[in-house]
Amino acid sequence: MAMDVVDYEIKGSEMQFVEVELDPGEAAVGEAGSLFFMDAGISMDTVFGDGSGGGSGLFGKLLGAGKRLVTGESLFTTVYTNQTASKQRVAFGAPYPGKIIPMDLRQLGGLLICQKDSFLCAARGVSLGIALQRRLSAGFFGGEGFIMQKLEGDGLAFVHAGGTVVRRELQPGQVLMVDTGCVVAYTPTVDFQIQYVGKIKTALFGGEGLFFAKLTGPGTVWLQSLPFSRLASRVFAAAPQRGGGKEETALGGLAVGGGLLGGLLGGNDK
Repeated sequence: MAMDVVDYEIKGSEMQFVEVELDPGEAAVGEAGSLFFMDAGISMDTVFGDGSGGGSGLFGKLLGAGKRLVTGESLFTTVYTNQTASKQRVAFGAPYPGKIIPMDLRQLGGLLICQKDSFLCAARGVSLGIALQRRLSAGFFGGEGFIMQKLEGDGLAFVHAGGTVVRRELQPGQVLMVDTGCVVAYTPTVDFQIQYVGKIKTALFGGEGLFFAKLTGPGTVWLQSLPFSRLASRVFAAAPQRGGGKEETALGGLAVGGGLLGGLLGGNDK
């Protein structure tokens, strides 16, 4: 299927969104819950699978939906189509602080491997699949790096990453050691392996986990400084772990007593 060629504009700094301009008849595919706003001339259609239109028949749709289910995404995708005779715009927002990265698959050789939760939206025709790591070590110990998404086609896709994004061009044989959650995406020529940190003391007390992602060139890699899992763990650690403590009970009683006293002093005799 021919890819739609869309114009876009990324706006914002910490909490970004991408505004896509659709010509008459063009369409964009968005991840569930990513819509920000859209012009009135754009129609929404929820489809089964990845919305690429590449798979024909029931089997193709089931295969596309199954791939999305394995990567932890919804079975359904929303397609936004411009059904008017003029240009229309639709915007997709990032789910947490970070950056939106435009990926031109035509310039990347038609294939990109990225973290399973990083896909935001794409031009119609981009196919979403799964990329399982070839090595069992990545499966058992890789965590976020085991099951990844595979974006195929020659259109434009948008990937979201947390914090600051770094793009590195690896030369043949060049090795980069990265925390497994910090890998956003890489081209298929990059060799991805999971490597043990090497020292028991570092593994137990270093706070960086037991394993690294070992990326070997040639190819391009995109890294994020704040993976969502790291952000979530910090929020969870800072949140109160028990409800109804003495302080909360005292504050609640004070609020109730204050309201009752205020009603009496104010002459509230209802």
